[in-house]
Amino acid sequence: MPTDGPRGWGAPLHARVLDDARVGPGTTVLDLGCGTGEFAAAAVARGAVLTGIDRDPAAVATAAATVPSATFAVGDVHDPPPGRFDVVAAVQVLIHAANPLVVLRAAAARGVLVSVTTWGTEAECDVRAFGEALAPWLQPRRPPAGPPPVTDPDRLLQLARLAGLGEPVLAEVVCPFHYQDADALVAPLFETGIGRHAINRAGPGAVREAVLQRCAEFAQPDGSYVLHNRFRVLTGRGCRPG
Repeated sequence: MPTDGPRGWGAPLHARVLDDARVGPGTTVLDLGCGTGEFAAAAVARGAVLTGIDRDPAAVATAAATVPSATFAVGDVHDPPPGRFDVVAAVQVLIHAANPLVVLRAAAARGVLVSVTTWGTEAECDVRAFGEALAPWLQPRRPPAGPPPVTDPDRLLQLARLAGLGEPVLAEVVCPFHYQDADALVAPLFETGIGRHAINRAGPGAVREAVLQRCAEFAQPDGSYVLHNRFRVLTGRGCRPG
């Protein structure tokens, strides 16, 4: 299932995190896996004092240019900088983390309040249609070994409790992915690993046709496409206020 979406897709998710954490003027926020600064910009717009880290130097440079009033550094979400923050946020980070439990423990040690987000299950996300459209040209998917993924709500709650987060609460947010037209829908998929693999086997024309046929149910009267995807926001208590 692709993990990136069109520009601006995360606004409802960011708003829910900030609302649940009651971020406002003067709230200190540590943004784990800040990427290019979309969540940071939303937090700073509410008056937050934000520090962001990400392992990608190019993303950090973009974030610093986009949100100049915040502080950004290259760093590992498994070992964030020391200090105490009112809120530690890990927005769409756990799915990429080598050890989600370590990330959550580090967040709990630094944040009075911790907020993390994940995708919903595959069945809860319309973007699964991309993988379904390309399935004829991909290797059969094997059931994942080991524990359930962090997208499983019970697993996410279990990890939160193991990390020492108090009173973890799950909320749900539906984020519409808006694509202006068929080209906007298909083009990003062609740049993914599964998209390139399918194109190498079937050619771009066949892949485009398969995607548009599978996504026909999401087509709008104006020629755009809207795919609805469910996300979860977990909020829990971390360290005590200092």
